Amino acid sequence: MGRVYGNGKGISDSALPYKRTPPSWLNVSAAQVEEQCCKLAKKGLTPSQIGVILRDSHGIAQVKSVVGHKLFRLLKKNGLAPELPEDLYFLIKKAVSVRKHLERNRRDKDSKYRLILVESRIHRLARYYKRSKQLAPNWKYESSTASTLVA
Repeated sequence: MGRVYGNGKGISDSALPYKRTPPSWLNVSAAQVEEQCCKLAKKGLTPSQIGVILRDSHGIAQVKSVVGHKLFRLLKKNGLAPELPEDLYFLIKKAVSVRKHLERNRRDKDSKYRLILVESRIHRLARYYKRSKQLAPNWKYESSTASTLVA
């Protein structure tokens, strides 16, 4: 299936292991993994960065298989979840950097077009998050205040 913003048709994806139990060689408890996740979240890392560190440094492929629920839910339980969903945060960050670029390069028509695409993605994602009650119903993306959201 094609992409909404771009002309890629790729279907590449990583596959999760069939077994939902942790590997037999993994000798860490759920409490240790939870403690490690909380420690990394307190440092200011995003959930995906925490997952990469656990995978690469500690050999924990899936937090869900060890703890029993996903990393984001674990962080939410401990009050360490980010207030903005990660994908929305990075789209806003991208829009802020493109807008900053456009201030310096006013004649860059391609960047102006890309900014429109990025901001429409932000609005679409915000609509989804409001519907699924992950964002406040009165939350609104405004380009003037966006830089404070990602600072």
